[in-house]
Amino acid sequence: MPHIQIDYSPNLEARLDVAGLCRVLRDAAAETGVFPLAGIRVRATACTHVVMADGNPEHAFLDISVRLRGGRAMEDKRRATAHVFAAAEAYCAEVMATSSFMLSLEMRDIDPELSPKASSIRRYLPGDIA
Repeated sequence: MPHIQIDYSPNLEARLDVAGLCRVLRDAAAETGVFPLAGIRVRATACTHVVMADGNPEHAFLDISVRLRGGRAMEDKRRATAHVFAAAEAYCAEVMATSSFMLSLEMRDIDPELSPKASSIRRYLPGDIA
């Protein structure tokens, strides 16, 4: 874990390399030391229908949701939240400086008793990162 879900306004695609952001967030999550690389999943979805603030179609948003298996210390989660958000802010700095843009992130726990998992990915990763 974590699952990192990015929801964004479709008009953002002309202003930001969203696939690049996915890689940046994956790297930032791994850098925290809180999340094993093998468990990190990042995905991005352009929202089909969007209305923001006064309805101006030039407004854009990017919302990052980080879901992780429960049990981590609050301080580790705070540190990871700050690190991942700082990476997103740095990546999106030009968009923020040149256009109407909202950036947000929320980290929350998944109850492990209600979230079964199965994976074979570690068998396909190099031994030094599995």
